[in-house]
Amino acid sequence: MALPVLCLPMLIVSMDVSVLFFAVPYIAADLEPSPAQQLWIFDIYGFVLAGLLLTMGSLADRIGHRRLLMWGAAGFGAASLLAALSTSAEMLILSRAVLAIAGATLMPSTLALIRHVFDDDADRAKAVAAWNAVLAGGVALGPIISGLLLEHFWWGSVFLINIPVMLALLVVAPILLPGDTADPARRVDVLSAVLALGAVLPTVYAIKEFAADGWSWGASAALLAGIVVGVVFVWRQRRLADPLVDLGLLGDRRFSVSVWTNLICMFALLGNSILVTQYLQSVLGLDPLVAALWSVLPSVAVALAAPAAAIVAGRWGRPAVMAAGLVFGAAGYAVLAGLTGQHSLVVVLVASGMLAAGIVATTSVVADHVIGVAPRDRVGATSGLLETSSELGGALGIAVLGSVVNVVYRTVFPAGLGPVEAGRSLAGAVGSVGSGSAGSMPGAEAADVLDAARHAFVTGMTAAAWTGAAVLMSTAILVIWATYTAPGRENRDRAENDQLIQNSEKVSDTARNMPEIDSRADS
Repeated sequence: MALPVLCLPMLIVSMDVSVLFFAVPYIAADLEPSPAQQLWIFDIYGFVLAGLLLTMGSLADRIGHRRLLMWGAAGFGAASLLAALSTSAEMLILSRAVLAIAGATLMPSTLALIRHVFDDDADRAKAVAAWNAVLAGGVALGPIISGLLLEHFWWGSVFLINIPVMLALLVVAPILLPGDTADPARRVDVLSAVLALGAVLPTVYAIKEFAADGWSWGASAALLAGIVVGVVFVWRQRRLADPLVDLGLLGDRRFSVSVWTNLICMFALLGNSILVTQYLQSVLGLDPLVAALWSVLPSVAVALAAPAAAIVAGRWGRPAVMAAGLVFGAAGYAVLAGLTGQHSLVVVLVASGMLAAGIVATTSVVADHVIGVAPRDRVGATSGLLETSSELGGALGIAVLGSVVNVVYRTVFPAGLGPVEAGRSLAGAVGSVGSGSAGSMPGAEAADVLDAARHAFVTGMTAAAWTGAAVLMSTAILVIWATYTAPGRENRDRAENDQLIQNSEKVSDTARNMPEIDSRADS
């Protein structure tokens, strides 16, 4: 009964990443944001979320995961109301920032509570799989829910749907979730929290700028600043008795490779989403809502892959599922690269389904492993580390694969054909042909521009898909190298661990049953 309570807020938090996709024209007409403000309305949520996950995870370990979850739910509901009633672009940007702060409390708290609620390994694996599937499904559902609401209500309704969910969470959480997970001895180092924010924010900003506009001095300086602050952050963690991130865990090769694998999985998943979204809308010419509805179809594979991964991992082990999921995801990218043309809806959907199934199967067992090996008093901080890797991986996927598409597009598109904008990107070609500046362009020439642009984009998409496949295959090899154990070794380790626990319990029982010794005879 606790599991739906822990999954529901993750559905809302993940939906908020994509819920504004259809609302932008309505917001622009009502609030009249500048181009820079419009970008910040989108980006501020992901920036702040990524920068605070580590800190909020550690805070949850100190004050209690249920307590922070409820604080976050109250803050998320209040910020949603503030966003829905925004009367200016600045007010909406501020509301989205507060939403991100609250969202950063919800993500590590829910995953940590799964660790505390489900003691049995098999049950915990299934619970994490369900949590992971809901998290992935929310991003896909966001645009659809947004599109349906905007057909009947004003743009603020996309935020108001959060409020009843958060109110329900505040009512049922004290009943169904444990409240005794706090460790008051833990300390949250404020300077480490500032350094974490200073490392993640400029790094994510730089990656997004590289994806949107290519190389620039400003983005390069931001990336360098993020790396420098990150180095200082690591240096401080090594010298603290109670660090924000337990670097000792990263010394375990299997743990560190699991976190890296999670980053690569998000790299592949969000990188593919940006490719497929552009393909459905700009190559096939589908309306945004229709494109969003088609893009949900691969989520069926996700719903099947997550629980299946938990079952298979119980029999064959996590490393086998991780490697197989990565290979299957790479196969999805290979299908996308090898069979996609300018009229390949079925191919794109099948490839996306394969990729999503493989990635979600992998991330499910990765999350279970990471929170399973984390010390119980640090499970919140460890969950925050895992979620931070997800945010960075997604930003990298959009930047790297988007850049591959752009480079190939500009190389393949015929020089001198159509307006200048057409040679820069597919969106530029579609916009220029449909704008007044191209009104004098003969119909045949406009068709040639669009056909060349779509061909160039598909060629770039093919190159990006092969890149994604290579990254996933390389990671699969890394997983096999890092986590491979001899046949039966994992079972023997588990049996030895169970025996140690039984021995410890016997010692404790013996101690409890010993007669009380008179303190005067203690010598």
